[in-house]
Amino acid sequence: MLKKVAIITNGGDCPGLNAVIRAIVKTAETHGIETYGYIEGYKGLLNNDYVKLESQGKASGLLHRGGTIIGTSNSVNLFNYKIEEDGEVVYRDLSDIAVQNIKEAGFDCLFTLGGDGTQKSARDFSLKGLNIIGIPKTIDNDVNHSEITFGYKTAVSIATEALDRLHSTAESHHRIMLLEVMGRYAGWIALESAIAGGADVALIPEIPYDINKVVEKINKRRSAGKNFSVIVVSEGDNP
Repeated sequence: MLKKVAIITNGGDCPGLNAVIRAIVKTAETHGIETYGYIEGYKGLLNNDYVKLESQGKASGLLHRGGTIIGTSNSVNLFNYKIEEDGEVVYRDLSDIAVQNIKEAGFDCLFTLGGDGTQKSARDFSLKGLNIIGIPKTIDNDVNHSEITFGYKTAVSIATEALDRLHSTAESHHRIMLLEVMGRYAGWIALESAIAGGADVALIPEIPYDINKVVEKINKRRSAGKNFSVIVVSEGDNP
């Protein structure tokens, strides 16, 4: 029987983190399980820094709050951790310290709220014998074996709203306007917002493009009397 579980939020922040924390805490409490949160993601795991989370305590009133109440750390890999020794920067595998911390604290399971980097470390910790439940978090929607990640829908909604606003300016001034969106090497945000926002061209990293085809599309619109165009570009797009 589970008695104590812990949560980490790691990587970049995104909408929904606190809502997920709240859901875990409330569900655990209904089953008589205590919940704790490691402070600042994997860094907290290394430093053995955690707090108790209760629905009537620290985990109260979270639905309207952005960010994460337990903090997060980015680019922290405990299997290849950057430290300074004798004035030189070296990298060490400190994962065993984190494993020992979890075992000594008596946590039966660790929830990892994060993107691909976070879940890669979660996988490696599971191979060291820890019970892990990975919850995919990233606006990029690029966690393998996940249909959708929390944070993604909000990003698409905001990008779509930006496109709606750009349309008015582009049409009024007869301009070609570009909206660059996040996504790293995944074009989900660019593609879905382009469809929802009625963009004329969408450039995504999964599909190679020819800039001459883009010019052809813009000129075709001009020939039809439309002297403006809106283009969505994924940040990870490569020519």
